[in-house]
Amino acid sequence: MIELEGVPELIDPVMICAFEGWNDAGDAASSAVAHLDREWKGEVFGALDAEDYYDFQVNRPTVWLDGGVRKVTWPTTRLSVVRTGGGAEGTPQRDLVLVRGIEPSMRWRSFCNEILGFAHELGVEMVIVLGSLLGDTPHTRPVPVSGITSDPDLARTMDLEESRYEGPTGIVGILQEACTHAGVPAVSLWAAVPHYVSQPPNPKATLALLNRLEDLIDLRIPLGELPEDARAWQLGVDQLAAEDSEVAEYVQSLEEARDTADLPEASGEAIAREFERYLRRRDGQPPAPGQPGGLAAEPGLTEGRDPSYLRDTASGRTRPARPAAKDEDATGSPGDARKDATGNEPEGDPKKPEKSAGDTGKGPEDGTGPGREPEDPRDGES
Repeated sequence: MIELEGVPELIDPVMICAFEGWNDAGDAASSAVAHLDREWKGEVFGALDAEDYYDFQVNRPTVWLDGGVRKVTWPTTRLSVVRTGGGAEGTPQRDLVLVRGIEPSMRWRSFCNEILGFAHELGVEMVIVLGSLLGDTPHTRPVPVSGITSDPDLARTMDLEESRYEGPTGIVGILQEACTHAGVPAVSLWAAVPHYVSQPPNPKATLALLNRLEDLIDLRIPLGELPEDARAWQLGVDQLAAEDSEVAEYVQSLEEARDTADLPEASGEAIAREFERYLRRRDGQPPAPGQPGGLAAEPGLTEGRDPSYLRDTASGRTRPARPAAKDEDATGSPGDARKDATGNEPEGDPKKPEKSAGDTGKGPEDGTGPGREPEDPRDGES
């Protein structure tokens, strides 16, 4: 039974969801929801019963001390509400319901029904599920982000892609399908994370998801230190690639393929969309000179930082960063995460290069080790 005592009446609420695990390469999606909760000081009002949905041998509880008293935190999914204080100029205030947790181990249909029960009680107008996947995309280019929906009308009115995916899916696909059957407008946003540097965190992919979310719900999102973190992340990967000629050559091949595939998309309409975004953000958080998304690579930005997420593929040891770094475009603007750098749609188990600058990524269950890749962003939608 859902009890919502103490939850105030919300204004045009939108539910934003993200789940750790199979659908969360580089922790980009869950980090995006965590950023919203932190910046807007979300208030937790509910949590799903961990006994119903989680295998504690897969997602183990943690023990911690609070003033000498031992306490246990159980893996679960929590819901919080944030008051945003208003959207872009000329738009009314809009509240958000944030859903953040771990992909459940069992009873997915009951899990989705419980989430939808909260959405119904709170008067949620739309559900947006965030996800990230590993792909053949270079870290030096804007992060591709695709918006997917199963609703043809929604796809047309909000400039989204209508999914045609068939294959294995995760909780993101199942929740979106449940929303569709329940008559709740639902969208999933997917960011592509370079598979050769897959370890979390990936602030550049997180930033790209938030930029696309901002456009979708017409709400200015405070970015805090995220743009600086994204610049530092890109410089760290630049330095690692500079140490290994094979990795550098592979990244260059991805860049060439990506640039070739993107040429037809450099239309007047695409340029106009980027300029409109710049105008919307100009008064609040202006981009750096010459960078529409404000992510220019700045020399010395990573001095004193620990590049521990970049590891030697042969020994597993952290490799020291070199001071020299390229000045690349790290703008987190949206693209097509469903296609790799060659313009082809990814297979369920895409082939990896022989040389890698990182592990293969998150496991299918708890995201703590090598495992299957996140599904194609089209999954679960019919």
